[in-house]
Amino acid sequence: MYKNKAMSGRNNICGIKIHELRCRMNDVSQKRLADMLQLLGLDLDKNAIQRIESGKRFVTDIELRYFAKVLKVSYEELLAGDDPLED
Repeated sequence: MYKNKAMSGRNNICGIKIHELRCRMNDVSQKRLADMLQLLGLDLDKNAIQRIESGKRFVTDIELRYFAKVLKVSYEELLAGDDPLED
């Protein structure tokens, strides 16, 4: 059986980094981040952001592009850590 989870059991590997980067920004709550993404055309709400950051929700490649743009980082930076291919 295939496992679509990170080695930590999370449904994504970018949620922790998204949380860290969001917290480094001044006064950017999960709601504010959702608003920023919606202004670019990605329809996510605060609850989706919370589920992504906690690892309970999968993240699509399209969503990853929007997160990278809003957080001003590369895709690689969002995907760093908890690599399922590492031994």
